[in-house]
Amino acid sequence: MNELFGAIPESLSALNWLNFLNLSHSKLSGPIPSGNQIQTLTDPSIYEGNSGLCGEPLPNDCLEHKLPTKNGHIHDDIGHGESHWSWFYAGIGPDYAVGLLGVLGILQFKKSWRYAYFRFLENAYDKICVMIALKANQLRRNFH
Repeated sequence: MNELFGAIPESLSALNWLNFLNLSHSKLSGPIPSGNQIQTLTDPSIYEGNSGLCGEPLPNDCLEHKLPTKNGHIHDDIGHGESHWSWFYAGIGPDYAVGLLGVLGILQFKKSWRYAYFRFLENAYDKICVMIALKANQLRRNFH
């Protein structure tokens, strides 16, 4: 038994020196990649023992239950492939809240930082207003 698992990489089909391959009795799943070199290996016995594999030269079709994505991951119709993204998005909210409360807490309790921060905001606002006024005057001069 091999210790291989997951999907067969698409890059395997690009190997032009591949004459023999035995992936039997592994834990492989998903579609068998299509490509020049790997399509010459037409013996289905090299994939036996991998019930999750589908596509040529095997008799089971891939389009029924699994859809390959661009990066080679397999997504079931059930949505198992997206569970890692839900944890990512679940972590964004608390991180944002902690960061915002940290900044607001510092501004609340450090008077000098609060004054410096709002002075910075006022100066930035003034610079933006001046830049807008200069551009507006320049456009007026160009069109009159």
